[in-house]
Amino acid sequence: MDAVNAAAPSAGAPPAPAAAPADDRLRRLAFSAILLTTLLAALDQSIVSTALPRIVGDLGGFSDLSWVVSAYLLASTVTIPLYGKLSDLYGRRRLFAIAISVFLVGSVLCGVATSMGELIAFRAIQGLGAGGLIPLAQASIGDLYSPRERGRYQGYVSSMWGIAAVTGPLAGGTLTEAISWRWIFYINLPLGLIALAVVIRTLGGTRGREHRIDYAGALTLGVSLGAILIACGWAGATYPIGSAQVIGPFVAGLGGLVLLALIERRATEPIIPIALLRNRIFLTAGGGYFVVGALLFAVTIYVPVYLQDVRGNSPTVSGLTTMSYTAGWVVVAIIVGRLMTRTGRYRVFPIVGTVCAAVSLALLILLGPATGRLELCAILVLGGSGMGMTVSPYLVGTQNAVEPQVIGSATASLNLVRAIGASLAVSILGAVLAGRAESVLRHRLGAGAGTIDISRLINGGAAAAAHHAAAVGAALLSGMHLVFRLAAILGLVGIGCAIALEERPLSTRR
Repeated sequence: MDAVNAAAPSAGAPPAPAAAPADDRLRRLAFSAILLTTLLAALDQSIVSTALPRIVGDLGGFSDLSWVVSAYLLASTVTIPLYGKLSDLYGRRRLFAIAISVFLVGSVLCGVATSMGELIAFRAIQGLGAGGLIPLAQASIGDLYSPRERGRYQGYVSSMWGIAAVTGPLAGGTLTEAISWRWIFYINLPLGLIALAVVIRTLGGTRGREHRIDYAGALTLGVSLGAILIACGWAGATYPIGSAQVIGPFVAGLGGLVLLALIERRATEPIIPIALLRNRIFLTAGGGYFVVGALLFAVTIYVPVYLQDVRGNSPTVSGLTTMSYTAGWVVVAIIVGRLMTRTGRYRVFPIVGTVCAAVSLALLILLGPATGRLELCAILVLGGSGMGMTVSPYLVGTQNAVEPQVIGSATASLNLVRAIGASLAVSILGAVLAGRAESVLRHRLGAGAGTIDISRLINGGAAAAAHHAAAVGAALLSGMHLVFRLAAILGLVGIGCAIALEERPLSTRR
């Protein structure tokens, strides 16, 4: 049987007739593989965290621990636009198969790692594959369904992130305790092989025209993004945010992006199509995606810090409390997806959603040591619901506004912008929190403040001494108030992006 998207109608063609039952079955099968690969990619960003202490116990290398996560994120982020562009040139199936295969090879290598250096290198290989899983999954939905239908299915894909956020730490802890931390990587094999078989069976094949790959643009983009992300990872954690080690790579990365713009103007098939940068819907959706990435990490990283280091709750209680955020996201994302399919409208959802997210952050500024857990859960549900209203509408609106041959590039570019927003938020807000907390500690403890490593407290690498617990809690709470204040201001920028989003009727053509 031919693949479901092998004969998509050309622009301007009359609506396709209703799909045959076999076509519907094949598309459902393809969508199941898309959900599975999305869950794999999302899980691998959350399942590892709970196993890190045991990994250090077996392999040593505590000082390099952060690179187990950073190497994966760096490799996956840099490759996002490459997968998007190459899938537009050669078809989703080939690139999807490559991405899943590289991801699985990296997973096996991580499972057999015998040193921290090996594990970091193998996590980078795993990330090289993971960079294609999310953008290719979202772009494949653009191949399988009409813009009017996509909202419903993108909503399901978005919900996978919420499910992974809840089940990832639990699965990681369970596998680590019951068997070995190595099984958090081995578990990817059966799931990934099933997804690979279904992708090869159902998605479209290679397109039949000649291409000229923009090697210079791809290399420049990868190196530039790598330099910026390394600067973000070092800022405030390894080196002071104003140090040469942070500013140098960041400036070099920005210079590389300027060079990229010059290269892309001359390229026959640029890695980031110039037409996208002239598309108003893409630009406003990109701004909204950047804000979404930043606000997501502002909540999911610093609310657990509040619960564990200010209130003294256990990691389990902290995880159960923050589940309210992901629960709001999952439920609302599915509802919004169905509403977009039913009404053909998408612009109102990111407006309302970003307002909810900004209001939630403003309410987090009022947190105190004795804030009720029910009150905090209500605030988190509001914020999570707001996030559930934003991601799919931006994506569906963008895919509806671009030519079919650049859907992969457009989808990948949005994911890249969101990843950069998250990376900048982690580094900048982390430095803001540490700076304010250290200032408060110096005021309260004087010379005794020098014995407390705020960065390790924020990242869960240490616990405050009992006689300093009250002062540390007050310092962290003051820092988090400033963090949430800045995030709420950024939320206002997101509201502006949502209001500026142009609404076009969602096509019913596939």
